[in-house]
Amino acid sequence: MRKSLLLVGAFLTVAAMAQAKEVVPEPVVVEEAPVQIVEKEVIVYRDKEEGFRPNGYVDLQYRWYGDTEGQNEDFAGNKWDKEGELTPGNDNWNPANNYSRIQLMGKINMTEKQALEYRIRTYDELDKEDERINKSGTDTRLRYFYNHGYLGDSKVNLTSRVHYRNNGHDDNSQELEYQARFNFAEYMFNNDYVKTTDFTVAPKYGYSWGDDNSSDYDNQLGVDLYTFHELSWGFTAEFNVYATQHFYGQDQYFDSVDKKEDKNFTVDVEAYLYHTLPLYANGNLSIDFNNEGGYDAYNWSAEKKFGTAHRDGKYVNELEPTDKGVGKDNSKYEVYLLSTIQANYQVTPNFLVYAAAGAEYRDWTNTSGSSASNWRWQPTAFAGFKTTF
Repeated sequence: MRKSLLLVGAFLTVAAMAQAKEVVPEPVVVEEAPVQIVEKEVIVYRDKEEGFRPNGYVDLQYRWYGDTEGQNEDFAGNKWDKEGELTPGNDNWNPANNYSRIQLMGKINMTEKQALEYRIRTYDELDKEDERINKSGTDTRLRYFYNHGYLGDSKVNLTSRVHYRNNGHDDNSQELEYQARFNFAEYMFNNDYVKTTDFTVAPKYGYSWGDDNSSDYDNQLGVDLYTFHELSWGFTAEFNVYATQHFYGQDQYFDSVDKKEDKNFTVDVEAYLYHTLPLYANGNLSIDFNNEGGYDAYNWSAEKKFGTAHRDGKYVNELEPTDKGVGKDNSKYEVYLLSTIQANYQVTPNFLVYAAAGAEYRDWTNTSGSSASNWRWQPTAFAGFKTTF
């Protein structure tokens, strides 16, 4: 009995000690939800690199030419008056008077290397008198350019040019020409006084023909020189030379119809000086005083063909009654000065309107190298617009 009590007491003692100890709960495992990564599309905007866009300009102009100073308005040649006196007509001054010209010209840069230039001039007589020499018809000129770039490691630029012209305002002849244009401008003057922007040497082949497509054609081989220079004090200068060997389809008359040849060598020289003097500027409006002048052009021929036409050579019997004959000089030239006051208004950055008035001083008819004379003024005025794109 005593042992039983001891066992019970020991059990109770152990139980009490167990209850007295701190109860440690079992760890609870918490499962964390998996992290979800959501990818979103990010749009990055960048400036788009613009490629080449066709560009160029269009210029439309109306121009009026008045009566030349001292001009007889009623007839073109000499005539006898009632008293039997010979009165000089305007053959001695300028045969083209009181007419208008509408000109559409422009350039389209089709690609980085290709360009097309066009110029269309339509002339119209404003006097309808039958006895006056009138100027009418359309002159069309088209030029295609292909820029081949620099030659090797040099600074010489090569450009091909194809030229077409229809002289509908003159003799209705047509011409087609190819040039290989080598520009040496970057080797020329470039200082504070003279900057050469163009110095082109251009070997060429050309072909011209009459409106009847007969054998009266002209094959041409030669070389041209084109130069343009920016000078000080607002001046610019242009100097061009055209050297051409002609091979004719039919024999041509020379030296007062006293000679016939199927070939000839000619040299034509152009020399111009330009100047613009600003007179007024306010906002989009500006007024300038423009002057240009020089040789337009000086012409030389190995065979005599310039000057007053004569019909006294050994081939005179071959001429048609309407043929005037041929001159006896090797050269001729026209020297001119054109002065205008021009107003310009910049409507938008890409659109300009302009108008000008002035006069041109020139030896209009007597242009022979040995007897050039009779310089006279002819008034002129023009207006138009130019837009770029």
